[in-house]
Amino acid sequence: MRDAHSSGAAATTAAPAFRDVTVYTAGAWRSHCDIHIVDGVVSSIEPTTRPGAGTGGYVIPGFVNTHTHLQQTLMRGVAECTPLLEWLLAVGEESLAITPERAYLAAVSACLELLRSGTTTVVEHMWPHTSADVHDAVVRALRDTGIRAILGRGIADRPDPTRKWGFEPRLMQPLGEVLEHVDHLRSEVAGSRISMALAVPNPRSVTDTGMRAIREFAEDRDLTVSIHLLETQTDEQMCVQHTGFGAVDHLDRNGFLWDRVLAVHCVELDDAGRRTLAARGVAVSHNPLSNMRLGSGVAPVPAMLERGLAVGLGVDGAASNDTQDMMTTLRIAAYLQRAVHRRADLLGYAEMLDIACGGANSALGLPPVVGGVTVGGPADLTLVRFDRDYATLPVRDPGASLLTTGSRSIVDTVMVGGEILVEDGRSTRVDEAEFTKQLAALTV
Repeated sequence: MRDAHSSGAAATTAAPAFRDVTVYTAGAWRSHCDIHIVDGVVSSIEPTTRPGAGTGGYVIPGFVNTHTHLQQTLMRGVAECTPLLEWLLAVGEESLAITPERAYLAAVSACLELLRSGTTTVVEHMWPHTSADVHDAVVRALRDTGIRAILGRGIADRPDPTRKWGFEPRLMQPLGEVLEHVDHLRSEVAGSRISMALAVPNPRSVTDTGMRAIREFAEDRDLTVSIHLLETQTDEQMCVQHTGFGAVDHLDRNGFLWDRVLAVHCVELDDAGRRTLAARGVAVSHNPLSNMRLGSGVAPVPAMLERGLAVGLGVDGAASNDTQDMMTTLRIAAYLQRAVHRRADLLGYAEMLDIACGGANSALGLPPVVGGVTVGGPADLTLVRFDRDYATLPVRDPGASLLTTGSRSIVDTVMVGGEILVEDGRSTRVDEAEFTKQLAALTV
């Protein structure tokens, strides 16, 4: 299937890293191919030189999880059966109590779960937090697992303990201190698979002055800004009450919508809002499972796509999903829209793979991923084997099987930048048995 040399650091030879596999490329499945990788980049996809040497694997680009909260993997099941604002207050108390040690374990747990479900890039939306040690612990976890990461450092400048028109004051710092810390973290992660971003809780948590300062800072450094937007009606109601404008118009009037903004959720985004976001080049992170769990509603994804909005897929944090499984999220994202619109022909596997592997890449500063594995693109690849799970067999069409029956049990190999991070379904970097013991010993 693949040569052993590719399981270490990024391959530097032209020998095939994946041999005699079926690869999804240029919008089609090509069987009996060798995939060559040089310096972490896909250098060529060619007919195999050794027919029969493979083991029936199918290679796709790795998923890009456009939104999560890594620390929430220690909060699974929290505030179950409560609405968003009540849930946020409960999660806020848990966030106040986080320690660097627990933050590290949570982040490793989330990254391993993502990798084992075929994810190669994670966009982390950290809540604002005053501890530099907590942030350092998250960076260490990302490094140790090897996943590609866009790490959003939380930022807010309007305090309000109710979370209706502001953010939890105990988790906040002066804006200038936060921006200085982002610059420090940028220098710490330079040259690694981690890049920095800014993470704004929602439109209610930042002042007009804060929005201007954040945009200037982000544009000067070419950073992504992630913001929860219209997850429920609260954003709209509070913005109208305090500013006289709806949430999208409030952001737009302050110049806070541009092509490096990732708007998360957008469940309540109306057509006028969709037009505005599309015109500004904003991308959307769709998080179907957390929206279902919290009773927030269903984001109008087909209407977003019709307006030309870039849409990516997110799992959200494990306090509201409650897993980090992108395979499950892939299927639910498609099925939910089909149920709501009563159309079985919505969001087939080709469209869903484009969404899950690169739908929001324009806002993330990542290269485009359209139609599958691309020569010249990063060697961030996932190999699935349907024979790892009899419940996925027989395979009529690999794309249809991936969407309708896929689970993390079929993920055999995951590569990031040419390095194998998951092999035979297990992490190559972390002793999973020992790590499981550490998690089991935690008290909640």
